[in-house]
Amino acid sequence: MSARSIRDAAAIVGMGLTQFGELWDRGPEDLIVEAALAAVEDAGMTLSDVDAFWLGTRATGMSGLTLSRPLKLAGRPVTRVENFCATGSEAFRNAAYAAAAGAYDVVMALGVEKMKDAGTSGLVPVPVPEDGTRTELTGPAYFSLLVPAYAERHGVSREELRRVLTHIAAKNHFNGARNPKAQFRKEVTAETIERSPRVAGDLRVFDCSGVSDGAAAAVIVRGEDASSRRPDPVYVKGLALVAGDGSGQRDTEYDFTTFPEVVAAAEQAYAQAGVEDPARELALAEVHDCFTPTELVLMEDLGFSARGSAWKDVLAGRFDLRGDLAVNPDGGLKSFGHPVGASGLRMLYECWLQLRGAAPAERQIDLRGRTLGLTHNLGGPPGDCVSFVSVVGTHRG
Repeated sequence: MSARSIRDAAAIVGMGLTQFGELWDRGPEDLIVEAALAAVEDAGMTLSDVDAFWLGTRATGMSGLTLSRPLKLAGRPVTRVENFCATGSEAFRNAAYAAAAGAYDVVMALGVEKMKDAGTSGLVPVPVPEDGTRTELTGPAYFSLLVPAYAERHGVSREELRRVLTHIAAKNHFNGARNPKAQFRKEVTAETIERSPRVAGDLRVFDCSGVSDGAAAAVIVRGEDASSRRPDPVYVKGLALVAGDGSGQRDTEYDFTTFPEVVAAAEQAYAQAGVEDPARELALAEVHDCFTPTELVLMEDLGFSARGSAWKDVLAGRFDLRGDLAVNPDGGLKSFGHPVGASGLRMLYECWLQLRGAAPAERQIDLRGRTLGLTHNLGGPPGDCVSFVSVVGTHRG
């Protein structure tokens, strides 16, 4: 059983996004204020018009006070949520449900993370009590397991897969180079990618997403009220969040060529949105390319490619900026950066721009008459993760 659909019952009417990157001159309060004010300005509102707030952050702050203090809010609820790398999406999901339920007229979802001040070179660690039996691997080490597994399962040489991973990295850097808010804004050649230092297994530096600071926010209202707020809202069509049972870490049959949680979340979101053929019905997809082989596997888990054929579709350019289905046209985690609490909302920001034809001309995709976009997050290692999928669109009904 999946959640009841709230298709068209909630809509985005404004969004704000900060620069992503090594923002040494700005603290989390600065980023929160910038994203929130940009979102309400985009919606033609002020902060006083927002009835309730949902804050997503992995480790930048505790409680709703993290948001209420810098925004000088008084007398309004702020709910702080965390769900690994799907944290920003979780804030959006909960805020959208609140608007759809009619609990509030106007709500805001905001995600923020200040990772470069954490003193770590990767994701911000949050130690939790456990019994000491869990496998301790780095993120790159976990996700590097996808490469030999995919090669063996689908009969693809490691050399050919190296070309595929390089294409994904180069594609996302190409897109990010055209995005003024991205962390990395330079195109990178295949030679540079393939000669970069090895990190884990077949993964090299340019196969890994950036560690960055940033914030993003969305203003959400009831779907029935959206058209009176602005002429071009973006409606929620489907929302799905799946938390796995961790069996992939224990099951000897798990082969590291799929994320079962992603498959389940996608099926639920598509059913809610009425999507039957995502590869043909979606105009774009923003996916969680924490590492290049992750994006490869996601193309199959999300139904964009048949099992065992995504590598061919990648090399054929199907998912390039001017391809049949643009994947990560804003540069993705790879080039845009990955401040954990903000990434899910950053993905929605790109759908907000692209579906309304508001992206910069050099990055605006050909919508081909399509009106739907997808965002996807996953958090945790293969076989033991959470996954979020949303479908949003510009037409109601």
